[in-house]
Amino acid sequence: MTKAVRFHKTGGPEVLQLEDVPVGEPGAGQVRVRHTAIGVNFVDTYQRSGLYPMTLPQVAGNEGAGVVAAVGSGVTTLKTGDRVAYTGLIGSYCGERLVPADRMVKIPEGISDEQAASIMLKGMTVHYLIHSTYAVKAGDTVLWHAAAGGVGLLACQWLKALGATVIGTVGSPEKAKLAKAHGADHVIDYRKENFVERVKEITGGKGVPVVYDSVGKTTWEGSLDCLRPLGLWVIFGNASGPVPPLNTGILAQKGSLFATRPTLATYIASRADLEARSSSLFAIVKSGKVKIEITARYKLADVVQCHRDLEGRKTTGSVILLP
Repeated sequence: MTKAVRFHKTGGPEVLQLEDVPVGEPGAGQVRVRHTAIGVNFVDTYQRSGLYPMTLPQVAGNEGAGVVAAVGSGVTTLKTGDRVAYTGLIGSYCGERLVPADRMVKIPEGISDEQAASIMLKGMTVHYLIHSTYAVKAGDTVLWHAAAGGVGLLACQWLKALGATVIGTVGSPEKAKLAKAHGADHVIDYRKENFVERVKEITGGKGVPVVYDSVGKTTWEGSLDCLRPLGLWVIFGNASGPVPPLNTGILAQKGSLFATRPTLATYIASRADLEARSSSLFAIVKSGKVKIEITARYKLADVVQCHRDLEGRKTTGSVILLP
């Protein structure tokens, strides 16, 4: 048995319950991982609330890091004692669990378990967004919403390493300072300023080639207005709620725009992509160009408060649970 956070019905943070659940022995192609740190992400709240439907009851969480405690038959790439990390496997809010070995990556020397647990989803999300969804080049100016969030702070640093000019939106003066300190060239407090007008000012009226939008409902129209003709709107989250049904004619009216709704799962579906993206992520963290700041640690038993803080915009940077 292991301690795990489950929800038996969807709803607010209060539906999360710490329970004892069985673990079992790993089957063919599986390993049993003993978690040392568990990543917390906004997608966890979407699953818990019912925005992203799940089979119930469900153990919450999608990523973690730890040590291989047991190896199933047919597994040759991992051995007991290896430090590993993963993302995209629901059920991580627990002490131990069974996972498919081919979805694990080894944590290299120089990366801590806590760092690995906090960056697999966020870091590889940034990687695919800025290298694949839109390949950012030196000299590009990009708009990134929620620049002081966990993904945003990684993105600001990585974009600067690529030589881009970063415009970030935030919701408070404190978050503005944080985004600026992590490489954002221009920071817009959307509670005080009209971000569309400011982007037009910054770009001399041209707009940007790409907008990275994880906010959704409250930003989508403005995001389209910030794009130059043939620009790309990348909507990869909905922190303020889902975007309403979109009349695609708007894309024509605003300059033959492109829109995409990507997810990390597609971009790491193959083992080769998972290894390439995680290796690139670990390498840039080890280089010091992208620094990982774990700003809050919660015990598994305090998960309800953790989710309240996350949804209440009280957290910045990376948040982890400790089993």
